[in-house]
Amino acid sequence: MSCLMVERCGEISFDSPDQNAKCVCMLGDARVRGQTGVLSERRGSYPFIDFRLLNNTTLSGEIGTKKKVKRLLSFQRYFHASRLLRGIVPQASLYLLDEDYLGQARHMLSKVGMWDFDIFLFDRLTNGNSLVTLLCHLFNVHGLIHHFHLDMVTLHRFLVMVQEDYHSQNPYHNAVHAADVTQAMHCYLREPKLANFLTPSDIMLGLLAAAAHDVDHPGVNQPFLIKTKHHLASLYQNVSVLENHHWRSTIGMLRESRLLAHLPKEVTQDIEQQLGSLILATDINRQNEFLIRLKSHLDNQDLRLEDAQDRHFMLQIALKCADICNPCRLWDLSKQWSERVCEEFYRQGDLEQKFELEISPLCNQQKDTIPSIQIGFMTYIVEPLFERWAQFTGDTPLSENMLNHLRRNKAKWRSLLHKQHSSSRSNDHSGQVTGSQEQTLNEEETP
Repeated sequence: MSCLMVERCGEISFDSPDQNAKCVCMLGDARVRGQTGVLSERRGSYPFIDFRLLNNTTLSGEIGTKKKVKRLLSFQRYFHASRLLRGIVPQASLYLLDEDYLGQARHMLSKVGMWDFDIFLFDRLTNGNSLVTLLCHLFNVHGLIHHFHLDMVTLHRFLVMVQEDYHSQNPYHNAVHAADVTQAMHCYLREPKLANFLTPSDIMLGLLAAAAHDVDHPGVNQPFLIKTKHHLASLYQNVSVLENHHWRSTIGMLRESRLLAHLPKEVTQDIEQQLGSLILATDINRQNEFLIRLKSHLDNQDLRLEDAQDRHFMLQIALKCADICNPCRLWDLSKQWSERVCEEFYRQGDLEQKFELEISPLCNQQKDTIPSIQIGFMTYIVEPLFERWAQFTGDTPLSENMLNHLRRNKAKWRSLLHKQHSSSRSNDHSGQVTGSQEQTLNEEETP
């Protein structure tokens, strides 16, 4: 093959040096081409970002020499992936193979379809294995193991790969977030308007996409990767950089684990393509695109869920809802997620300030408070989407519950913002919710 791509030490090389530019242009976001023709990334190709590499960024525009980067990536990649590539499964999660869900964890799984499900508690009860535990349970509940003749050990190995490729260092984009999105997706898949038409393939795709939609997230956003000339930004040509990486990494893990190797080639190819379509839909830059299309379908009443294409579109919408559903949770859970995501923003802002880069929007801890960030997010992103979702589902109890939580939570953030503005203690710009403030909020009447 004249355009063979080979992975070495975290970088891409070709069988002929003069074909490098041509191949990148031809293959776009490719790293490895499998038998099905879908391009993927191999696990561990891109390690967790070591921000020490940015030391020379503002001076030279390059992140160190190629040799130094290659050496660092090689070590980090090996350290990051070697245990699982050798087939070593963390001992703490082996008990899951027997589905020995005891005590409170088992009780929680029996209520996994409830909207007040506390994923933080569940993660503690499962010793940090919430994503693996939840997916094993849901695959069994939905009959996917039997329908697709999945091997339980292989399924578990794949799920461990996914969970391990999330970075616990991230306050927000970690495996707990993935488990939370997966639990929400499970709730949405049970909505009658959608559930009555879903096939086993639809359900498996929805759950897999939810579980892996942010895998190997570096804890910074796309603009940061672009302005620091990160290799992922170059690889995906500055378009849906993170989402492409999440998708290609997921395909790489599916192939490495051989979870679907027993299925016909055309089936696995279709699964890989649809997974990509779902994960790419979570790009927040495409929010208006999907919202306009959903509004058009609802206004024209032309959604035909018997049609696979329309079902897939609503799976995309469901995943988008699940990904940003935190403001629609109970206040105690929603507040934790809000503080976590803002902490991740602030960390990025601190890095940008340290390396004399322009601080990204919402990432300046001295100016962007948690209440103001959350109010804007709810108003311009969450509310429009969930109001349309409620229109689609027909104002079911779940949809009404989510919208009620959203309104209450927004009112509480507004109250906090007002207290911050009127407070004489102007030196506190973090936007954190204090115990006394929260007690006051809980005692107040909210709509």
